[in-house]
Amino acid sequence: MDSISFLTWIVLGLVCGAIAKALMPGPDPGGIVVTIIIGVIGAIIGGTIGKLAFNRGISGFDLRSVILAIVGSLILLWIYRLANRSRTNTTRTP
Repeated sequence: MDSISFLTWIVLGLVCGAIAKALMPGPDPGGIVVTIIIGVIGAIIGGTIGKLAFNRGISGFDLRSVILAIVGSLILLWIYRLANRSRTNTTRTP
């Protein structure tokens, strides 16, 4: 992976992570770094879903790839919030 494609994944992750957070508002412990991580991993999840469902994954900055990345980011954000909520509920003192 060259530096241009790595930078492309970071930018795609930032954009799709931000869109996912805008579509699913709520309290999130994390700033821009968590948004990028959720977006990049979400793009990988979305690409995997696209590959399994349509035999086509994420191929760059086209509409289909961005939608797949956003869907993957939404799924990951939902899982992240579930895990974070259960962790904060178990550490709470009465």
